[in-house]
Amino acid sequence: MFFRLATYTFLTLLYLVSAAAGAETQQPVPDEGRLFTLGPLLDYRENPQNRTRKLSLLGPLLTFEENGDTTISSFRPLFHRESNTTAATSATTYLYPLASSEHTPEVSRFEVLHLLQRDTFRKDEPANAESKFMIFPFIISGESRKYGPYTSIFPLYGDLYERFWKDEYHYVLFPLYSRTVKKGTTNYNLLYPFFTVTSGERESGFQFWPLYGHSAKEGVYSSTFALWPIYLYEKRGLDTDNPSTRFNLFPLYGSFESPSVHSNTWLWPFFGHSTDTKAKEEEWDIFWPFWLTVRGEKRTVTKFLPFYSSETTPDATKSWYLWPLYRLDTLQSSVYRQERQRLLYFLFSDKLESWAVDDRSRRRTALWPLFLYGRDTEDNMSLTLPALIEPVLDREGIEKSWAPLWRIYSHRWSGSGDSSLSILWNLYWHEKNRGDLAWELFPLVRYRSTPRTSEVQFLKGLIQYREASGVSSLSLFWLPWDITLGEKDPGHTTGERKP
Repeated sequence: MFFRLATYTFLTLLYLVSAAAGAETQQPVPDEGRLFTLGPLLDYRENPQNRTRKLSLLGPLLTFEENGDTTISSFRPLFHRESNTTAATSATTYLYPLASSEHTPEVSRFEVLHLLQRDTFRKDEPANAESKFMIFPFIISGESRKYGPYTSIFPLYGDLYERFWKDEYHYVLFPLYSRTVKKGTTNYNLLYPFFTVTSGERESGFQFWPLYGHSAKEGVYSSTFALWPIYLYEKRGLDTDNPSTRFNLFPLYGSFESPSVHSNTWLWPFFGHSTDTKAKEEEWDIFWPFWLTVRGEKRTVTKFLPFYSSETTPDATKSWYLWPLYRLDTLQSSVYRQERQRLLYFLFSDKLESWAVDDRSRRRTALWPLFLYGRDTEDNMSLTLPALIEPVLDREGIEKSWAPLWRIYSHRWSGSGDSSLSILWNLYWHEKNRGDLAWELFPLVRYRSTPRTSEVQFLKGLIQYREASGVSSLSLFWLPWDITLGEKDPGHTTGERKP
């Protein structure tokens, strides 16, 4: 409804203005759609064959588009909204990535930088809807199916359930007092993180950080530290078939022992050695992470940074040459392969993906800040320039809300021969689609041809020549009548003589 109202309002006003000034007007041809352009100021295109309509104002600044059941509205970069009437869904971004909202039959969501967030989950009946609200970290509220409703007003008082990787959070005048619960283990904190008391089933502990701390659960784990991070001794996984022991006397010596892994470090980060009998590999570190080698049945790593780095596994390789000058990554499986090359991180990037079973592939090549090239699995290609952010952040929100604003050149074409070209936001444009051809250099000349008609205009209709159904006509000075020039003899073919 919003699209229709905005489209018809703008078109009505602009048609009236253009008619009064003697500008071009054009009646739609059945099944051939409607086309009305005023360069970068206004562009309206309608194609009834594929159920698409698009109105653009001031280049890409303000656009309204319908594509089947999908409606898209944009006021870049402030607002971008997509909705689908059949699925009853909509998604909106506000000054991406500042804020976004989403509505589906199951959930409604609104968030601002993941700091302010409100979620409403709908069940079978509206009365059973659940909601979550957050202005992180100050106000957090919601409802847990297990524990019921909760509210947090930081730092005064709060109760939280099943949020932020814990079963329960409780606090008063944080960090003065807080209590957390996870899998039956309760930690009481005073002036967090300095004083902590741990309790649970066969579990107890105490810490006065960073001076001393000890906690243990019988038959499960035991951990002690002193003058953190200088001294640490702990045992984990005592109730499993893979118990481990860790000892650190930082930075002089460190060790880690388990049934399959044996690791030792001397004068960290200068010397380190570890073996993994289960993975069947051995690692040597000298001044980690600059000189590192790993040799094993399933993994090989060689690093001499910044000169060379290589890591190989059965299905992937990662290599650096003269870091950060050149990087090559490959990913390989029985059905999929990916190869990506990069120069200076994001200055140049080339990513090729292929599916051998389906004989399909796609590619994305970018040179910052000059251009972005893409080819999808249906052999549809595109070239746009400049590319100010896309090579650095390959995000859908950048593509929809920001990139059209600086793309002075946009070219899209397919293997079937269809293509579209836009320069300076349709100051010059060119389209070819299923035998139809149209192009325009605003405001000098425009040409359009279909299997049934052809038309050329100068100065937006000051002079207009048209051929339709074998009849040629000429109109001048935007007058409302045409001058018929002639009619082709349907039995006559150029270059042949009648008998």
